[in-house]
Amino acid sequence: MGKILAIDYGMKRTGIAITDSSKIFATGLTTVASNEIYSYLAQLMTEEEIETIVIGKPMNLQNLPTDATKPSETLTKKLGKIYPAIKIERVDERFTSKMVKKAMFDGGMKKKDRRDKKMVDKISATIILQSFLDSQSYSYLK
Repeated sequence: MGKILAIDYGMKRTGIAITDSSKIFATGLTTVASNEIYSYLAQLMTEEEIETIVIGKPMNLQNLPTDATKPSETLTKKLGKIYPAIKIERVDERFTSKMVKKAMFDGGMKKKDRRDKKMVDKISATIILQSFLDSQSYSYLK
């Protein structure tokens, strides 16, 4: 049974999250330098059976593109060409940063740890993935 992978793509760092094989739980996997994302994914694809890749779609509060939208779209198109058998999905990531800060604070993380941008990116990818999973489970109930 394949897993779902989530990517929170940024100009410097990219957060990665993955599901369990039952596709119920999202877990933060790592953060990689964005210029290493393709080599990282190539290695990961040899280790994991990925059936879907979920990529965060950065938009502002007015639902307009941000500076990060175009690079994210480029990543999406390129991954679609590299992995044509894998389904690629996009998820609105507008409120992810706010949710990450709240989750880190509510989880009791120290202020120093909450400033760790690698941790923030990994948690962002996890929230994007869990959001996708939640939306899929609701569609089964309809």
